[in-house]
Amino acid sequence: MNKKYKRWFYVLLWALIIFMFSNQTGSDSSNNNRFILQILKSLNINIDYIFKSKTDYIIRKTAHFTEYFILCYLIFNALYIDLSRKKSLFLSLLFTFLYACSDEFHQMFIAGRGPSFKDVMIDTFGGAFYSIINHIREIKRRRFIDI
Repeated sequence: MNKKYKRWFYVLLWALIIFMFSNQTGSDSSNNNRFILQILKSLNINIDYIFKSKTDYIIRKTAHFTEYFILCYLIFNALYIDLSRKKSLFLSLLFTFLYACSDEFHQMFIAGRGPSFKDVMIDTFGGAFYSIINHIREIKRRRFIDI
């Protein structure tokens, strides 16, 4: 499999993983949060102590941010084979936003779930954060080369 197709395969695989998480009912999604909480506790990280009643919310929103950070990264890597860095960054962020919108639309049809504009924004911020990191790394790389 050539490099281009392999990268798009990873994008589709990650999009499928996001879709599968979105396809879970509200109670299944809450069980995932408890699983993450148990992992953190086994590492002696007690976020319940820090966030108290907001722990479930923090875990869910951090998961949203992280999923879409990774999605934007994967899309950028797939696009960057054929496009400039600037176009790849813009399009990867645009596709991340559009997938976040479609994800929230999909959740309208899942028991115990519903669409949330706030989640679309958190997802998009995850992609934007990747784009900012990518841009800063490129600036630093250019400065290093210019020295």
